Amino acid sequence: MDAKYQEFLMGDFSQGFTKYIGMEAVSSSDGKFESRMVITENHRQQDGFVHAGAVSTLADHTAGYSAFTLAGEENQILTIEFKINFLAPAHGDSLVCRSEVIRSGRKIMVTESRVYDVNGDEEKMTALAIFTMAVVPKKDLVR
Repeated sequence: MDAKYQEFLMGDFSQGFTKYIGMEAVSSSDGKFESRMVITENHRQQDGFVHAGAVSTLADHTAGYSAFTLAGEENQILTIEFKINFLAPAHGDSLVCRSEVIRSGRKIMVTESRVYDVNGDEEKMTALAIFTMAVVPKKDLVR
């Protein structure tokens, strides 16, 4: 991944819904992407934990951008399927997600996301997810 494309992905990460809920890019490299989201009361569910939907969204979006680092500028990434395991309720100040491409193919990529609950200086893994991503040429997308 060249520096120009990396800069584009870092800036492209937060827009629309992901920007609305406060997700931001932290770092990227070939096959890897890291993001974070500062937790507000709007992210919490009825028991005060971070809502599973917020955790899932962070994991999915970050996994997609890890795939983007290898897909090339002419392609888009679309999630086909994912499985997520919630290991512990998240209740801290922020979430950090570290995603990595496990298998990179021309049409399908498999990625993994690890989501950490950050409370002060302490990080604890709160979710582990695996994703199947489609690599779709931009010209073939119907909007």
